[in-house]
Amino acid sequence: MVKRKGKKKALIAIGHKIIVSAYFILDKKEKYEEPKQREKNKKPEKQAQYFLKKLEEIGFQIDKKHLVPVG
Repeated sequence: MVKRKGKKKALIAIGHKIIVSAYFILDKKEKYEEPKQREKNKKPEKQAQYFLKKLEEIGFQIDKKHLVPVG
C-alpha cells in the first residue's frame, strides 16, 4: 500500500481499519477472532499453466508431455 499511496496515506488507511474493527467488536460485544487466512494454491493446475505461459513468453520451450504433478 505504501508503494501505491505513499507512507502517510497508508498509515491513515491502516489506522482507519483498526478503528473500524475495534468499533464493531465493541458494538457487538463479542470476542475478537483473527481473520482466517486464505488457502494458498487452491488451484495448482491453473497456477502451473500461468507459470508455464510466463516461461514461454520469456523464451523457454516447454514439453508439456513430460510434466508430472507431485503429491
